[in-house]
Amino acid sequence: MAKRAEVLDLVLRTKVIAVIRMRDAVKLGQVTAAISRGGVKAIEITMTVPGALDVIRTMAEEKSAGTIVGAGTILDAETALAAIGAGADFIVSPILNPEIVRICRGAGVFVAPGAFTPTEIATAWNLGADVVKVFPATSLGPAFFKDLRGPLPDIRLMPTGGVGLDNAAEFIRQGACCVAVGTALLDPKAIERDDWEALTQRARALVESLAGVES
Repeated sequence: MAKRAEVLDLVLRTKVIAVIRMRDAVKLGQVTAAISRGGVKAIEITMTVPGALDVIRTMAEEKSAGTIVGAGTILDAETALAAIGAGADFIVSPILNPEIVRICRGAGVFVAPGAFTPTEIATAWNLGADVVKVFPATSLGPAFFKDLRGPLPDIRLMPTGGVGLDNAAEFIRQGACCVAVGTALLDPKAIERDDWEALTQRARALVESLAGVES
């Protein structure tokens, strides 16, 4: 398992976490390998993936150097503990559950709890979040992150929902430290036809669009 500081460094350098919500666990390994070749090195496996903990355990054992594997859609302390036990390098939640943050800090594991309002965001940060996942960001847009930078300049923010190849860089410019991207990166049609090169190209395009962009 990668150390918390190493995970934070990789996330801040690459500026993107890929969110995997696939129901077809058979193709998941090929998908993650394809986007990793494109430069996306932080892979989040959500608990909605069939056998998610086993998938995380296998990926944690077989991951290549410079790649991290995390668990997403973590809703309670028990699941957080199970994911950490399976070897997850980081934990992401769509909600703010103080117990999840406490467990991760105690275990030395990177944690990104979910929040929506400025009060929730500040509370998550003060509890010890490494990054605060702003969810859902679909209706907020990049301007929301610019507005937050004034009163909350030190909080690291990660939009999730509504982030795509066309606007990821703008989220970073307006104040996000990184983005979480799911469907926009994992083209279902490409996956259906086993076009792994298409996924690699999408990942590469995303990474290149974020290179050199500062908030």
